[in-house]
Amino acid sequence: MTLLNQHQAVGIIALSNGLSESQRQTIEQLEVVLAKLGLEMKWPASLFKKDSIYHATDQERAKMLMDFYEDNHIQAIFDVSGGDLANGVLPYLDYDIIRSHPKLFFGYSDLSVVVNAIYAKTSHPTYLYQLRNLVGSMAEIQQGMFQETLMQGGNTLFNFQPTWIQGKKMKGEVVGGNIRCFLKLAGTEYLPSFDGKILLLESYSGDVAKMATYLNQYKQLGVFDQINGLILGHFTEMQQKGYEPDIVSLVQEIVGNQDLPIVKTDDIGHGPDSKCVIIGELLTLGREEGNGNEG
Repeated sequence: MTLLNQHQAVGIIALSNGLSESQRQTIEQLEVVLAKLGLEMKWPASLFKKDSIYHATDQERAKMLMDFYEDNHIQAIFDVSGGDLANGVLPYLDYDIIRSHPKLFFGYSDLSVVVNAIYAKTSHPTYLYQLRNLVGSMAEIQQGMFQETLMQGGNTLFNFQPTWIQGKKMKGEVVGGNIRCFLKLAGTEYLPSFDGKILLLESYSGDVAKMATYLNQYKQLGVFDQINGLILGHFTEMQQKGYEPDIVSLVQEIVGNQDLPIVKTDDIGHGPDSKCVIIGELLTLGREEGNGNEG
């Protein structure tokens, strides 16, 4: 099934920290790349930092998103930001409008809060992916996967390679994202149910102490007793600096349940080679079917 059609528009937005002026060239490059793919790019007047890390208030950023949802010419929305501010927009989004105007919504890192909130409130799948990868250090590969998967009905952008840590098979709808940012939803109406889900966790920054803190909070929330499986993405700082215990050993120690299926993949995270995960997708992973994305 083709998800994006040529000769239609996509919206570019920043619901988290405002972009720096040095990133303006990146956005302009994105516009050129998308045009070559046959897509018109629309972006709001406010995208770049004006005051500290802000480019607009929480209410203003939420309105930018709602305007895109109500614009019939826009078929997909890509958030190109990250940082800390995304959860501020959640109370100001109209989930009834989002539900009645289903569109593809993409974001990663701090946008873990928005992609999961939209899924929790509307049951619509969302996409954990950073569009800026199309003009990053692996631009040619990313552009190829983007076009093949989203515009030609393929699957390469969604197909990640897991390594089994424990267990043999897992099945459930995927929730999660950045290990720190996703925790901002704890105790709110925007947190998806974990019952029978597959939890994805990845991280850009953070040492052993921070990872242990986050993992213990998930454990104390009862998450590891509810999910059907755990996907560990790329933990950039942990892996690049070779911290000990490594992230897999730390997870196994804190989870403390050898019956919980766990896989590790470096195909999902903050790297320029990162692939896309569908939040809300029913996913099956199993050794019997091969170590691939079967869902």
